[in-house]
Amino acid sequence: MKDTADNKETHKKTNNSMFDKIERCKTALKNDPTNPQLHVRMGDLYLQWHLDIFNAGQYIDDAITEYQLAMESLIDSHEIYYKLGLAFFYKGELDKAIKYLTNAIEKKNKYYEAYYMLSETFVKKAHFTDAQDAAEAAIICSKLGSSSAHYMLYKLYDASSFRNIKTKIKALYEKFVSIILAPFDSIARENIYRNLTYLKFLPLFIKGFYAIQLKDYGKAIELYKDASETAPGFTALYCVLGDLYLTTGRFEEAITEYKMAIWLDPFNVAAYKHLCRAYEEQGDYNMAIEIYNKLIVMAPNLPDLYSNLANIYYIKGEFDLAISNYQTAITLNPNPSWTSVIAQTMGFVYQENKSDPDAAISAYQTAYVLTPDDIDIYVNLGSAFYDKDDYQNALSVYRQALEFQPHNAKIHCNLGFLYWGKGDTEEAIKSYELAIKYNPDYDIAYNNLGVIYLDDLGRVNKAIELFKKAVDVNPNYALAHFNLARSITIIGDKVEAAKLYQMAQDINKITMEIDPKDIADKISELFES
Repeated sequence: MKDTADNKETHKKTNNSMFDKIERCKTALKNDPTNPQLHVRMGDLYLQWHLDIFNAGQYIDDAITEYQLAMESLIDSHEIYYKLGLAFFYKGELDKAIKYLTNAIEKKNKYYEAYYMLSETFVKKAHFTDAQDAAEAAIICSKLGSSSAHYMLYKLYDASSFRNIKTKIKALYEKFVSIILAPFDSIARENIYRNLTYLKFLPLFIKGFYAIQLKDYGKAIELYKDASETAPGFTALYCVLGDLYLTTGRFEEAITEYKMAIWLDPFNVAAYKHLCRAYEEQGDYNMAIEIYNKLIVMAPNLPDLYSNLANIYYIKGEFDLAISNYQTAITLNPNPSWTSVIAQTMGFVYQENKSDPDAAISAYQTAYVLTPDDIDIYVNLGSAFYDKDDYQNALSVYRQALEFQPHNAKIHCNLGFLYWGKGDTEEAIKSYELAIKYNPDYDIAYNNLGVIYLDDLGRVNKAIELFKKAVDVNPNYALAHFNLARSITIIGDKVEAAKLYQMAQDINKITMEIDPKDIADKISELFES
C-alpha cells in the first residue's frame, strides 16, 4: 500500500521516537549493565516495537534476550515470567509460552493477564477445553477487568453453538458481558484501539475490491501485499491475499497467507476452510484432512465440515471413513435439501464402491423422505434395486418417476436397461427409442439400442446406424467406437474396423470405459482370421 505523505511522516516520527527511547535505555545499561529493571524496560520497548502494526521489523528475539537477562536477578518475579511467556507467544514458541505463563501463575496465584494469555496460547494449539478452563480462571482473578476473558469464552462457545440453543445463549451472554466490562480491561482497550486503527485501510480495500471486479488480480495482489507489509497484524489482509492466490492457482502462497490469518485469529473458520481447499487443489489430501479435524475440534457441530472431510476420504478411496462422516453430516444438518444431497452421495458410495445395494437403498430412501420431488433420487433408487436384482421394485420406482416427468429421457433410458436385463427386448427398444425422442443427443441410449440390434436381433446395418449416431453425438465415447468396430468387422471391412478399434483404444486410455484387454483381443482376432 502506498502511504500518503502525512502517514509516512507519522510513521517516521513514531519510529524515531521508539528508536530514541531504545537508545536512551541502551545508554543507561552501559552505565548500569546489571540493572534488571533497565533490562525489563528494554524488553518492553522491543516487544512494543515488534507489535506495532505499522512496523514490519522483528524484535521479538531482542525482547526475549532482555527479559532473560532481567530474570537472572528477578528469579522470583511473577512479572518477568509473564513477560517471557508473552514474548514466546508472539514468537510462536507456544510450549515455552505455556511453561513461562504457568510459572507466572505459580508465583502469583490470581494473575489475570497470565491466565488470559494462557487461554490464548491454548487456542493457538487447538486445545479448546484447556483454553476455556484458563479463561474461566482469568475471570475469577479479575471479575471487573475480565472483558477479554469473557470475549474469549464468547468465541469458544460461538464456534460450537450450531443447532445448540443453550450454547448460543451462553455465547451471547459472554459477548454482552465483554462489552460492558471493556472499559475496565487494559487488554480489551488495546485490542479495540488496534482494531479501530485498521479502519484506515478501508479505502485500500475498496480499491482492491474494484481491481478484483475488473479481474485485475495482479494489481489487487500488489495493493494487499503492500498493505500487509505496512500492517503485518491485520488478519483480513491475509485472508483476501489467500483468496487471490487461490484464484490464480498460486497454492503455496495461498497456504502461507491462510496460515498467517489463522495464527492471528485462531477462530477464523473461513480461513481454515479456504486453507483446506488450497491443500485439496494442491492434491495434499492428508494435510486437508488434518486441518478439517482441527476445525471439527473447534466447531464440532458444523455439518459441512464433515461432508467436506467425507469428500476427501472418498477421493482417497477410504470409503468407510467417507461414509462415517457423511452420516455425521446428515445427523447434524437440519436443511432437507442439503441433507438429501448428502444422503444421495452416501448412497452412491455404498452402491458403486462398497457393493452394498441394501445400504444404498436405505440412503436413497432417506433422501426421498427429505425431498420427494427430486427426480435424481428415483434414478438412483431404481438403479440400486436393479443392482440387487429386485427388478419389480426398480420398475415401480421408474414408473413413479415418469408420473412426475413423463418426458425424462434418463428415466426412459434406465427403463430400457431394466427391460433389457429382464430379457424383454421389445419393451427395452421402446424405452430407448423414447429416450432418444426426448433427447436426440443421448449417446448412451443410441449405443445400448445399437447393442440390442447387433447382439440380440442380428440387425447389423441398423446397429451401425445407431453406433454412428452415438459417435457423432459424443466423439469421445470409447464404447461406441468399440461397438461400431464390432459391427464393421461383421460386414467385412477389417481396415475400417481396425481404425475404430484403435480410436477406442486411444480414447479408453483417458475414459477407462472398457477393459483394455478386450480391445487388444479384438484387434488380434481381426488380423488372425
